[in-house]
Amino acid sequence: MFRVQVVPRASRSEVVGEHNGALRVRLAAPPVDGAANDELRRLLAKTFNVPRSSIQLVSGQGSRTKQIRIVGVNEDLLKMLHTFLETKLEAVSTTSR
Repeated sequence: MFRVQVVPRASRSEVVGEHNGALRVRLAAPPVDGAANDELRRLLAKTFNVPRSSIQLVSGQGSRTKQIRIVGVNEDLLKMLHTFLETKLEAVSTTSR
């Protein structure tokens, strides 16, 4: 399980790095009628190459900070997630210098 910090109504949907210990995600969808939550699940499923049904929103349905669980995760996916987060953090730290 991991935390996600969501920025709704962005110009495009993308994972942008880390913010206060959470994965920071920009979403083009507005936070209306669950549209941003649906877009978050779609984006994370695409990013981590898992079915959308594997992405569970544990808490934070009406909040910008959410708890996410990816069910059916194997060790390879965990390594990929770790590598992905490290890469994003390195990219953010080098651009902020």
